Amino acid sequence: MQVPFFDLKRQYETLKEPIHKALDAVMEKTAFSGGPFVDEFEKNLAAWSGSAHAVALNNGTNALHIAMLVLDIGPGDEVIIPANTFIASAWGASYAGATPVFADCDPDTWNLSVEAAEKAITPRTKAIIGVHLYGQPCNMNGLTALCKKHNLHFIEDNAQAIGATYNGRMVGNTGVVSCTSFYPGKNLGSYGEGGALFTASEDIANHAKSLRSHGATVRYYHDEVGYNMRMEGFQGAVLNVKLGYIDGWNARRLDIARRYRQEIQNPKLKMQAPEPGAESVYHLFVVTTADKQALTNYLESEGIGYAFHYPVPCHLQKAYTHLGYNEGDFPNAEYLATHCVSLPMFPEMTDAEVNRVIEVLQKF
Repeated sequence: MQVPFFDLKRQYETLKEPIHKALDAVMEKTAFSGGPFVDEFEKNLAAWSGSAHAVALNNGTNALHIAMLVLDIGPGDEVIIPANTFIASAWGASYAGATPVFADCDPDTWNLSVEAAEKAITPRTKAIIGVHLYGQPCNMNGLTALCKKHNLHFIEDNAQAIGATYNGRMVGNTGVVSCTSFYPGKNLGSYGEGGALFTASEDIANHAKSLRSHGATVRYYHDEVGYNMRMEGFQGAVLNVKLGYIDGWNARRLDIARRYRQEIQNPKLKMQAPEPGAESVYHLFVVTTADKQALTNYLESEGIGYAFHYPVPCHLQKAYTHLGYNEGDFPNAEYLATHCVSLPMFPEMTDAEVNRVIEVLQKF
């Protein structure tokens, strides 16, 4: 049996009718940029997530950029970011003119190490970004205490963990701002690009809304240099439909992950350890192994899909050569980059496919 790593078309087949109806409604109102469908999605998203304010944007990367601007982070400032994350976690700081400062991860949870973050703090540090990697909440108790101790902003990069919980509370509600992505492959994905910024502060929310629309609160009156970062009406409509399904999809991911954890008992594979009090939504299910090439060759021979997240850690990316990092600076992140393999994980997987993945991994 062939098992794909991911199959977004299966989800579309189950949603075809309501999605087409929602898209038709946008066309009937010609509300293509921002507008009532985005407004409705923002309202419903905030209510579902427990956030006071959700600001819809054109992608998650720009949400991180706006997060820097609303917190007055810019040239001369530093932002601490985990070395093992998708590169977009660092772009926001770079776009704002600040300097990304990378720090190593915990060897077991694979999320940002509190101890490593503290060592990276300098008088120029303004914020720490905690990434909820692969859907697993990071150590927010430790990181928020560290931020409080040093008077820093705590920002959540929640692009992979929408719906996850930490100490019983949905993630995205702890940082002064939280940013997420609705890239199509996410647990809650658009049919194109999309993102959002969450905050408890009305002032921050209003500022973000102004920045996304050319720095204007009144049309044609521009209070500052702004950007064109509005969410499209089509994406707001699609996401509003999908929002009604996200709890069920996340529950299915959790069911699959529990089976993987319980039934793949292979000493050659290591799984991500959960943070105490955290419940992941398993955007990805990642394992490490001593010989990644042997594992991937084996998976290919057995017809099991896989992927790599992420083969080059941020501090060793060519784009950040000027920061002066070298191999060996962050050994945990570097080990993960060269030993991680992502297994099939999506809510439309059949039980037979899950069985097949477990069977194959047990025999590796």
